[in-house]
Amino acid sequence: MTRISTLSFALALPALAAGAAVAMASKADSAWSPVDYNFVAQANLGAPFQIASGRIAEEKATTVDIRDYADLMVVSHKPVVDALAAILRRERVTAPPNTLLQGAYDGMIASLKADRAATFDRDYVEGQLGYQKGNAALFRYEIQNGTDPDLKEFAQRTLPKIEDHLQRALKLAKSGEIARASSQ
Repeated sequence: MTRISTLSFALALPALAAGAAVAMASKADSAWSPVDYNFVAQANLGAPFQIASGRIAEEKATTVDIRDYADLMVVSHKPVVDALAAILRRERVTAPPNTLLQGAYDGMIASLKADRAATFDRDYVEGQLGYQKGNAALFRYEIQNGTDPDLKEFAQRTLPKIEDHLQRALKLAKSGEIARASSQ
């Protein structure tokens, strides 16, 4: 499997992991619905992944635009991590584990660390496109179907940032930076 297809597969994992989180939630002793548990399991890993991958891109990206985007990912996801952690503390709930998604994120981080130059730029930006699309869908789903008011409010507050990040990633992809990287 190529790095791109591995990254693409891993970015699809949040949807695949939903079944595992739903099964776990049905066994859990909590007021959260399976939708809420799925949301927390994914969001709890996604924001730290964005920080970690963004830090790598701040150092390795070959263009200022991609490094600036990566810096935005690092800076804007720290408050997201803190806000979700505050909800978990307030509700005295531990985020459900999601080993499948954690493994995928660890694999993507390893791939990004191994990538060089234009290949790194391409993989990072294409990965961001897939991630932001999936993340927006996750947050919309929580807003529409979640039952916990704190989680729904968190999702509503965060979704505009995710949509902004997606638009920025689309702009990077269309800027020609990635097209040049793919041809090298």
